[in-house]
Amino acid sequence: MSQLPGAVSIREVGPRDGLQNEDPIPTEAKVRLLDALSGTGVRRIEAVSFVHPKAIPQMADADEVWSAATQVAGVRYSALVPNSRGAARALAAGFTEIEVVVSASDTHNRRNVNRSTEESLDDIAGLVELLHGAGATVEVIVATSFGCPYEGDVDPARVAGIVDRVVADGADRVAFGDTTGMGTPRRVRELVTAVRDRRPDVPMLLHFHNTRGTGLANILTALELGVTEFDASIGGLGGCPYAPGASGNVATEEVVHMLHDMGIDTGIDLDALIEVAELAEKLVGRQLPSGVLRAGPRSRLV
Repeated sequence: MSQLPGAVSIREVGPRDGLQNEDPIPTEAKVRLLDALSGTGVRRIEAVSFVHPKAIPQMADADEVWSAATQVAGVRYSALVPNSRGAARALAAGFTEIEVVVSASDTHNRRNVNRSTEESLDDIAGLVELLHGAGATVEVIVATSFGCPYEGDVDPARVAGIVDRVVADGADRVAFGDTTGMGTPRRVRELVTAVRDRRPDVPMLLHFHNTRGTGLANILTALELGVTEFDASIGGLGGCPYAPGASGNVATEEVVHMLHDMGIDTGIDLDALIEVAELAEKLVGRQLPSGVLRAGPRSRLV
């Protein structure tokens, strides 16, 4: 096995990516979840998205959630925006870390935002300029990086070409989304290699869903390739409203459990994280897919 990193950074995406695929829950419940996550040792949280309420009604109260949430020192909070209007709202709310998304699959991009991938890339170039002008950083998330529910396989060279374009347009960071859970260790290796061959210095974050049960295997493969930044969602919340069959994101507590057992530091309190996963189940009103939630005994590894 390749040399593994000693520490990993996890961005918790449950409050945004997780909840957007659930039935809407009250604003107060969203604030409780966000505040509870802020107390687990997680150092990055995707808090909200500023989208049109008709598109994603689950995020219709983003301004209210963010204004009521407790911002904990040392935690970096980010927001997702789809366009200049969303960017203006995020900036007005005080966010300085902004995410934008484009799909590597043209069909998925049209289903998601009603425009082609190329049209979205043109829009992102303008958003980068706008956000940089306001002092914010921009992370471009490339959705369907490992496969598309409509088009099937996605060529890693196409994803690498998108990275070339957004970096040239000024993106500060790039993330790669396994939107449908089609990712496998082979696909992870091919994508990371393709991007690194062309852009070795660009910060890289990977976002896996667990639709086919390969989420943790994909993370292990990425670790062996030197990747140290990952998204995860409390309890395995999430999915994608525009990707038929996509189940939840890889569960944060499962990722942390595995990493800690491997001697890899996350800075996260696993016991506290499991308590938040239990809270998340109560708030959304259904059993979540996390295995750690039901396996016990807490953070003791047996």
